[in-house]
Amino acid sequence: MSDRYDDGMRVRRDVLGDDHVDRAEAAKDAFTEDFQDLITRYAWGSVWTRPGLDRRMRSVAVLTALLARGHWDEFAMHVRAALRNGLSREEIGEVILQSAVYCGVPTANHGFAVARRVLAESEQE
Repeated sequence: MSDRYDDGMRVRRDVLGDDHVDRAEAAKDAFTEDFQDLITRYAWGSVWTRPGLDRRMRSVAVLTALLARGHWDEFAMHVRAALRNGLSREEIGEVILQSAVYCGVPTANHGFAVARRVLAESEQE
């Protein structure tokens, strides 16, 4: 494996947590193996490792993009990641509120519902 893969796996584990990454790795098969490799090398090993933004800012960008596109499973995953990256509940709420202006109130409303569920789950852990 290349350094980019190793760097990506390290960042992926830091941001998403070992449990999530272990589940993704255990679930991969011949059909999804190349996709998981792409995610690790490119998203995590090439983009998340860049020096231009810290992880908090990257989380803000990712939350906004996922909310805008309505990718709710990934949005929930990245709400958890945002907490791991140091965003507060209030900051996550502000990201969603700001997005309402540009992505629409119904989208933000659903974003708040998803985030509320994730935040409640994280408080119980």
